[in-house]
Amino acid sequence: MNVTSDYFSHVSPRKTRSKSKGQSSSAKQDSEKTSQNAVTPVQKLKRRQKKMKIEYEEHTVTSEETLNSVKEEVEQKMKPGQPGWEPSNWREMLANIREMRAARDAPVDQMGAEKCMDEKVPSEVYRFQVLVSLMLSSQTKDQVTHAAMVKLRTHGLTVDNILATDDDTLGQLIYPVGFWKKKVVYIKKTCQLLKSDYKCDIPPTVEEMCKLPGVGPKMAHLCMDIGWNKLTGIGVDTHVHRISNRLGWTGKNTKTPEKTRLALESWMPKEIWSETNLLMVGFGQQICLPVGPRCSECLNVALCPYGKNPANRSPRKSKSPTKRK
Repeated sequence: MNVTSDYFSHVSPRKTRSKSKGQSSSAKQDSEKTSQNAVTPVQKLKRRQKKMKIEYEEHTVTSEETLNSVKEEVEQKMKPGQPGWEPSNWREMLANIREMRAARDAPVDQMGAEKCMDEKVPSEVYRFQVLVSLMLSSQTKDQVTHAAMVKLRTHGLTVDNILATDDDTLGQLIYPVGFWKKKVVYIKKTCQLLKSDYKCDIPPTVEEMCKLPGVGPKMAHLCMDIGWNKLTGIGVDTHVHRISNRLGWTGKNTKTPEKTRLALESWMPKEIWSETNLLMVGFGQQICLPVGPRCSECLNVALCPYGKNPANRSPRKSKSPTKRK
């Protein structure tokens, strides 16, 4: 009896190094395959972003509301003054103002700076009268300015004739325009400069115009437009300044008319610069008044940031009921 053989028959065979190595290598390969097939957190995020992007693109293509919301979001991110910025709904608001001003029956339409000159005089005299009318119009109603211009033209509104007129007489001719005493001094000094430096004509540039006593950017740009037929900028007075801020056309509130001019010119198409002053001044005289604006009569009440606030609206005047007979 072979004891040794019986012993080994009951003992499990020892695992050899080659077999264990083979099994471990196959297990390793399986784990590698599993790891390759497994999705990492980064890959999950990328797949999720891809799905979200596809869904967003499909939504923007098919939804007009989403297009508008995206456009509004882009406009809100753009700051006033940056290239491409423009106030929302400005074209519709401008069309409404033009409609409200269609009759052209405001004081500025009948007695504004463009209506104060003698069209039969030589061109240099005509331009001088444009300049004087604009100097008189500062802080003065159009009716008062027009009346003063009529008296000056009757007296003889030329550079030489004004220089030959004493200050008291000139004051009586332009009274009661605002700050008439200062304007007598400004007009006299301006005439001296025009006589000595410009051969009784007015300066041909905005920079030279602003060097004249009592002449600011608004007068200079309007004088270049009306007198020289050259468009150099928007004439911004108190009406244009006030209305532009109320409509939100300046982006943020501006403190001076000159800053309003720069804000408007940064986005407004140049082809409408010339009409802006006359259009908005008349609108400010009839509807968008300095105090108690008639928002209830304005076509822009639903678009204007100022008009949307009920606290800013003037109360509608209710007619007393008529008694039945």
